[in-house]
Amino acid sequence: MSEATAPAGTGNKSKLILSILIGLLFTAAGIGGTWYFMKKQHEESGSEAVVEKKKPIAFVKIESFTVNLQPEERESRYLQVELSLKVNETEVITVIENSKPEIRNQVLLLLSSKKPSEINTLEGKQKLSQDIIQAIRSKIGSEALQSDILDVLFTSFIIQ
Repeated sequence: MSEATAPAGTGNKSKLILSILIGLLFTAAGIGGTWYFMKKQHEESGSEAVVEKKKPIAFVKIESFTVNLQPEERESRYLQVELSLKVNETEVITVIENSKPEIRNQVLLLLSSKKPSEINTLEGKQKLSQDIIQAIRSKIGSEALQSDILDVLFTSFIIQ
């Protein structure tokens, strides 16, 4: 008898209210998920920005080198070169200054092992630059400091 006396729209109202609540729940979940992922991306991009901050750069001048090159066709030639190191402004500068005799020795040995034809071209000079960087890094103890040596710049390069 209670079913017969109940108004006809009550069952539809409860279904409507339930549908609205489920819709609100899904909407809230979508908004919450979007906020969470946007916050996570913002935090990640913020940490990358901190990592990408550039350190100040300094240049360390190395005295000039004059070496005999390996002979080609019985012709004696020599190389006179001046170079500077491009480094991050960290304690690597002090380490380089304290290790200059060892670094100069490594560079002298490297330069005197070259033939004029190996270092006469642009590609040869670029390879020589990379070889010098590796030779200098071998005399620096810490890997973190090794990565602070950025480049070798030739300020003078004469082959005679």
